Amino acid sequence: MSRLGRGAFIVFIVLRYGLDELVLSSFQKPWIRLLARILSVGRDLRSPRAVRLREALERLGPIFVKFGQVLSTRRDLLPPDIADELAKLQDRVPPFSSEVAVATIERAFRQPVDTIFESFDRQPVASASIAQVHFATLRSKSGQLREVAVKVLRPGMLPVIQKDLSLMRMMAGWVENLSADGKRLKPREVVAEFDKYLNDELDLVREASNAAQLRRNMEGLDLVLIPEMIWDYCHNEVLVMERMHGVPISHVDRLREAGVDIPKLARDGVTLFFTQVFRDGFFHADMHPGNIQVSLAPDTFGRYISLDFGIVGTLTEFDKEYLAQNFTAFFRRDYKRVAELHIESGWVPADTRVDELEAAIRAVCEPYFDRPLKEISLGMVLMRLFQTSRRFHVEIQPQLVLLQKTLLNIEGLGRQLDPELDLWSTAKPFLEKWMLDQIGPKKLWEELKAQAPQYAKLLPQLPRLLNDYLKHPQHNDRKQLDLLLAEQRRTNSLLQILLYLAMGFVLSLLLLQMWAHVQLYL
Repeated sequence: MSRLGRGAFIVFIVLRYGLDELVLSSFQKPWIRLLARILSVGRDLRSPRAVRLREALERLGPIFVKFGQVLSTRRDLLPPDIADELAKLQDRVPPFSSEVAVATIERAFRQPVDTIFESFDRQPVASASIAQVHFATLRSKSGQLREVAVKVLRPGMLPVIQKDLSLMRMMAGWVENLSADGKRLKPREVVAEFDKYLNDELDLVREASNAAQLRRNMEGLDLVLIPEMIWDYCHNEVLVMERMHGVPISHVDRLREAGVDIPKLARDGVTLFFTQVFRDGFFHADMHPGNIQVSLAPDTFGRYISLDFGIVGTLTEFDKEYLAQNFTAFFRRDYKRVAELHIESGWVPADTRVDELEAAIRAVCEPYFDRPLKEISLGMVLMRLFQTSRRFHVEIQPQLVLLQKTLLNIEGLGRQLDPELDLWSTAKPFLEKWMLDQIGPKKLWEELKAQAPQYAKLLPQLPRLLNDYLKHPQHNDRKQLDLLLAEQRRTNSLLQILLYLAMGFVLSLLLLQMWAHVQLYL
C-alpha cells in the first residue's frame, strides 16, 4: 500500500504542477489530455514551466532532485529556461532548520555545539538533496584555529529514499516482465545499483573514506584539490572537513576575469576523469557543477576543487581493460575491433556477425569525429547506440551505469567551459599511454616483482613434488598433475622472460659501446 500511495502522490504532483503539459503535448489522443484536465481541476499554472518543474522535483524528494541535477548539465538537450532553473537544484535546495542541524551535531558528538567549535554559522552556505553545509572554526589539538565545513545529513532521509526505491523496484519488475527489452536492460539490477549508492550516500563516514581515498589517488597530479577529513569529528550523520575556498565552475565569466585559462581547465577536467577511471578505477560519480569549484589562491591557481563524495564509482581490472580497449579502438575508428570486443566480452550473442555489428557502430559514430564539442551530443550518440544495441541484443551492464552518468556530467561541464573542446583528441593520447603502460616493460616488471615471492617459494618445491608423483602415482590424480605442469610452464615462461630481458639489456650495452667507438672515429 505504501508503494501505491507513493505512486499516487507522484501522479498528483505531476498534475498539480502541470508537468503533464510537458509530457502530453505530443499525444494525439484527446481523451488522455481530457482526463488529465479533469484530474487537475483548480491548479494554478501562472508560474513559468521551468519553475513548476523545479518545485515539483523538490516536492518529490531527493531521488528526483538528483535526476534534475543531472538534467541541468545537458543544455544541449533542454530549453534554456528549464536548464537555468534546474541548475538551482545543485546548490539552492531549500535548507532545513538550523536548530535541527545543531541538534543532530550535538546528538552525534554528545557535546554542545559551542563546545565543539569556536564558532558555528547557523546559516547554511549550501543545501542539497541529502545534506546541508555550515561553516565553522575548530581549534586543533595544537591550539591553532582552523576553518572547517560541517556537513549535516537531512533528517528522516532513509524512509523517504526507501519508499522511492521500493516504487522503482516495483516498476523495474513491470518493465522486466512486460517489456520485450526487459531482460536485456536488466532494470532490477540497475535499480539495485542505485539502491547501493544512495544508501552509501546516507553514511557520511563512508563519504569521508571516499574523499580520503581520492585525495591519496590525486596526490602529485596538481590538477585537483580535495578537502582533508577531520576524523575526530566524523559521524554517520555529521562530517567535518577542511574548508575550501573557490569559485563555482558554473561562474565561467568570473573565472575568465580572474585570469583562469578556460580551455586548459576543460582539458584538465577530461584528464582528471580518465585518470580516475582508467588509472585508479575509483572515480567521483557526482560531478555536477554544484560539486565543482576552481581555486583562485596564488599557490593553487586554476586547480579544480572537488566536493561531495557520497557517490563514487569503482571498476574492476577487467572493466578498465575492456573499456580502455573499446575507447582506444573507437578513437582510432577501428569499428571492427569495437565489434569484436563486444562479442568477446559476452555483451552480445556469440553468433553475432562481426561485419554487421561493425557497420552499425560505424554508422552511429563516424559522423561525430573531427567536430568540436559544441557540435556533438553524447546524449544523441548514446541514444543511437542504444537503438543499435536493441537490434543486436546487447545486454546492459549495471556496473557501468554510474560511469555513463559521469561521462554525461563531464560532457556538460566541458560544454559550459569550452564548446570548442575536441573531446576525442584530448582523451586519445591519455588512453594510448595507459594501454602502453598496461602491456609495456613497466607493467611486465611490476608483475614480475609482484609474483616473485610466490615463485621463490615454489621453485625449490618443484623437484620434490615431481619426485613424489613419480614414486606414488596411485595417490595422485590427473588434476594435480595438470596443476603441477601448469605451474612449471608458468615458471619456465618467467625464466624465459627474465632471460630475454637480460639478453636485451646486454645487447643494448654492446650497441651503445659500439656506437661510442664509432663516434670516436668520426
